[in-house]
Amino acid sequence: MHPLQCVLQVQRSLGWGPLASVSWLSLRMCRAHSSLSSTTCPSPERQEDGAPKDFSSRLAAGPTFQHFLKSASAPQEKLSSEVEDPPPYLTMDELLGRQRKVYLETYGCQMNVNDTEIAWSILQKSGYLRTSNLQEADVILLVTCSIREKAEQTIWNRLHQLKALKTRRPRSRVPLRIGILGCMAERLKEEILNREKMVDVLAGPDAYRDLPRLLAIAESGQQAANVLLSLDETYADVMPVQTSPSATSAFVSIMRGCDNMCSYCIVPFTRGRERSRPVASILEEVKKLSEQVIRPPWPSKVLGLQGLKEVTLLGQNVNSFRDNSEVQFNNAVSTNLSRGFTTNYKAKQGGLRFAHLLDQVSRVDPEMRIRFTSPHPKDFPDEVLQLIHERDNICKQIHLPAQSGSSRVLEAMRRGYSREAYVELVHHIRESIPGVSLSSDFIAGFCGETEEDHVQTVSLLREVQYNMGFLFAYSMRQKTRAYHRLKDDVPEEVKLRRLEELITVFREEATKANQISVGCTQLVLVEGPSKRSATDLCGRNDGNLKVIFPDAEMEDVNNPGLRVRAQPGDYVLVKITSASSQTLRGHVLCRTTLKDSSENC
Repeated sequence: MHPLQCVLQVQRSLGWGPLASVSWLSLRMCRAHSSLSSTTCPSPERQEDGAPKDFSSRLAAGPTFQHFLKSASAPQEKLSSEVEDPPPYLTMDELLGRQRKVYLETYGCQMNVNDTEIAWSILQKSGYLRTSNLQEADVILLVTCSIREKAEQTIWNRLHQLKALKTRRPRSRVPLRIGILGCMAERLKEEILNREKMVDVLAGPDAYRDLPRLLAIAESGQQAANVLLSLDETYADVMPVQTSPSATSAFVSIMRGCDNMCSYCIVPFTRGRERSRPVASILEEVKKLSEQVIRPPWPSKVLGLQGLKEVTLLGQNVNSFRDNSEVQFNNAVSTNLSRGFTTNYKAKQGGLRFAHLLDQVSRVDPEMRIRFTSPHPKDFPDEVLQLIHERDNICKQIHLPAQSGSSRVLEAMRRGYSREAYVELVHHIRESIPGVSLSSDFIAGFCGETEEDHVQTVSLLREVQYNMGFLFAYSMRQKTRAYHRLKDDVPEEVKLRRLEELITVFREEATKANQISVGCTQLVLVEGPSKRSATDLCGRNDGNLKVIFPDAEMEDVNNPGLRVRAQPGDYVLVKITSASSQTLRGHVLCRTTLKDSSENC
């Protein structure tokens, strides 16, 4: 039997879709799962008369397992200058977008925003065009989230809406293709292909490079999928394309995946094992962003302001960053954890750590703010805290996910710390970084959570007084440790009641914490007009809180006597006059620079 027929037989037994749903990667399937290097594929076969065979014939004569195995070697980071050969069943022309219009929708976290920019960068280089008009799109791609059931239900509902759009597509136009990207594609795979026959393409978080091939297969009328997770894919050579020309900030992915294996979390199963980008590639991206032009969203005499003014370093566990690409650093000492914290995995040795990266990134542009998210509390050694304290352009804001205030629940969650260790860390951070702004995540109604456990979480909210918070009711996810070993025994109505109580307490305490700023002068990075008032502008302070102030003329500190109006990307000093749990209000004093404001404070 031909090897392809064997695979077809196996995939049918697993309930997979058509043969095209198997990820026949000419390059990356081997790298992702079998640690094999890329191979050069032969040109598409032709019939005796010299004419190309039809797609089905070429696919049937495609690569065998031996084709992938014959050139095994260790995986290497792909260079941006490399040009890939097409698979044997596709021509180079079929891999091109031919100016088809792509509509992208993003759901979920900041990582998905960054994934959208990566996917678009890859498609743009393949000849696709971007559209913001759903009606004129030839390809609709949804970048999805699986962190909670509600997030997935939103996508199912959206697919039902898009089904009508696809059905009404005029025959005079090319057929509309719909793709599911990201975590939901990784988690639900066959269910999406089988339940919603109108989905043409599935691409997991590590398969965005393969989008041109998957869309080429979809053009033939077949479903196509690649949901293979990788041990080395970081998209280090892909420069994300900013989705908004007026944006003052950008996300920079520094690592992917997670090794923490918290019992409630689906991320290790949808995004794979933890791996970090080389420091050099991160610095190159930050430098390019520093030189990128900002274009105001309203008519202005200013054609463009040089340089984005803020980058957020992204990762599932960003402060456990470890660049092992440079051999000379691979024998360094093991990781230093926060006091009283443990890990669910063996201590890792060597590599360039997060403190080194943070130091280097902050040196790229002294006028560029640096943030990072999402960290784990265990990875806050003193060198990171000291660096945040010393550098004016590293924001004095830390996200410190607690998840629960009960040590018993934290143990069931496999978080690696007790309530006491977490509170001690909070005190240590506030002593190390005076005036630091803290935010956190909390889950209401985790498996086995009692009323007493809930009361302890409420008390933690009151004790710490976070400036920002993200609170959710627990949603059990398949594949997680909780799914296999614990019971989702808190009734839904109890979860929602506890969630409402947590939200109420958080707002009360955040209002108290934010009111400390009233009467103070704060440096604000202007983002643009306020969404609620045409006469107000909106920006964010060092603590990442939204600040609203009137759009008025002000003095420019660097040009005495000059009166200016704020533009996106400007730093302005704002005197705070009122505060709520989510927003500060004030009046603008002057336009300045990050350096000048730091020297004068």
